[in-house]
Amino acid sequence: MNRINQARDAEPNAALTGHEYDGIVEYDNPMPTWWVRTFWLTIVFSLCYFVHYQLTGNGATVNDSYAQDMREYREVLAAQSLGQEMSEEGLTKLMLDPMLMKDARTVFVARCVQCHADRGQGNIGPNLTDDHWINGAGTLMDLYEIASNGRPQKGMPPWARLLRPLELAQVVAYVGTLRNTNVVGRPPQGEHVFAAVAPPPAIVARAGGK
Repeated sequence: MNRINQARDAEPNAALTGHEYDGIVEYDNPMPTWWVRTFWLTIVFSLCYFVHYQLTGNGATVNDSYAQDMREYREVLAAQSLGQEMSEEGLTKLMLDPMLMKDARTVFVARCVQCHADRGQGNIGPNLTDDHWINGAGTLMDLYEIASNGRPQKGMPPWARLLRPLELAQVVAYVGTLRNTNVVGRPPQGEHVFAAVAPPPAIVARAGGK
């Protein structure tokens, strides 16, 4: 008790919590201002974090970040497969990679389904799955030239201006997986050709072509 009295005598305006143990008392001192502000900031941040990631759907999850990293890694491998110059061989390597074709289908769905439908069977644009071609003979390099330069008079834009070079190459390779899959859709147009050879069906299925 003497210590309590001594504490009060030493600081008469100081508030005590009323806690006492073995003559030791505890002052009721407020937390430092910087600590209190930091505490409230963490609460505000946690609320914003929750809204951003859980309610709006704008935040990237760990899985999303991993998937993006893997897409970027596959793009590096794709660039290595293509080499310095675009070629039938390089495009074929892309075409036979199921994961790259899965990435390419995402671009195809975003850019091409309006005209060619979701499986390439044709809508406004021609059917990409039969063995008839309006331009060229259906080789991958023919497809690359058509996609790059477009056919403005037919309403097809020059995609080389709208897509990154690697995206363009991947989409062309994806269209290559659709050749001769013969999905029922728009009737054949152009010339019947034999140069376009479809890849193994398993590749097309895994790429989302069927």
